[in-house]
Amino acid sequence: MQRRTFLTALTAALIAAPVSATVAAETLTVYTSRNEQLIQPVFDAFTKATGITVRFTTDKDGALIERLKAEGENTPADVLITVDAGNLWLAKRSGVLQPLTSDVVLQKIPAHLRDADNHWFGVSLRARTVMRHVERVRADEIARYEDLADPKWKGRLCLRTSKNVYNQSLVATMIADLGEAKTEAIVKGWVANLATLPFPNDTAVLEAIAQGICDVGITNTYYLGRLVAKDPQFPVVPVWPNQQDRGVHVNVSGVGVTKHAKHPELAKRFIEWLVTSDAQKIFAEQNHEYPVVEGTPVSPVVARWGTFQASQTPLSKAGELQRAAVQLMDRAGWR
Repeated sequence: MQRRTFLTALTAALIAAPVSATVAAETLTVYTSRNEQLIQPVFDAFTKATGITVRFTTDKDGALIERLKAEGENTPADVLITVDAGNLWLAKRSGVLQPLTSDVVLQKIPAHLRDADNHWFGVSLRARTVMRHVERVRADEIARYEDLADPKWKGRLCLRTSKNVYNQSLVATMIADLGEAKTEAIVKGWVANLATLPFPNDTAVLEAIAQGICDVGITNTYYLGRLVAKDPQFPVVPVWPNQQDRGVHVNVSGVGVTKHAKHPELAKRFIEWLVTSDAQKIFAEQNHEYPVVEGTPVSPVVARWGTFQASQTPLSKAGELQRAAVQLMDRAGWR
């Protein structure tokens, strides 16, 4: 993703007009790793609802955290938006976020989807789950993530590279739930069953299943949602594993107030707006993610997949155990 800086449409319109001190004070600056096409509608809706304009910069997660560290007190950023709890945990540990006090946010976001010290909050949810070819694999053939380590799946499994933070967070939470030794045995089984080398992204995994390169895989649900939205006959469906024990692994895209925010009250107002039904609806419809606020409907594509029991493991574990997860994946030979 190239580093770019944008203004919302309203801000752009104001460029040609005299800018009063009041208007200048009502501009929120956001650093975000989310795709511009997905996050722009959120900023536009916030501006329309509140009159507060949003200036934003996009870049990769690590680059934005390093930029905040380098800028220190001089940063223009009031808010950081990033994906995956592992990145949010890293941002907190790097000292670039400050705690937010908001009863509104605490009431609407479940405890396991936010930082225990209120430095970051999940605002949209995605499941990283098992995917199967709708004809070649029956729904009752897979009940747990662990099942994919069974030799019956040898040469039939596709995975994304272990360098991806989504996989690292999945393995980190498995370590939290199952312990390191049991998790390593499972991951070694997955590697032994690979049909081909790991893919660079989730979409490639899903397309490989559709093309017959493999029969099952593990990806985030919204990647499947995008493909099904374009092609309703796309022949891959999700499986909801571990419904009798720890539940499906879920992760978040999240937000936090930067340590040196110049407009902390605007940042608070923005984060509180992100948990309104209007904002949650945008996340659900634009990217086929799951809302974090109970009662918000999912997209029609996602509704077809049914409901599932999600893991309640605190997402902070994804960051705390990330190093152990990476080392374990290396030992297991997951490239």
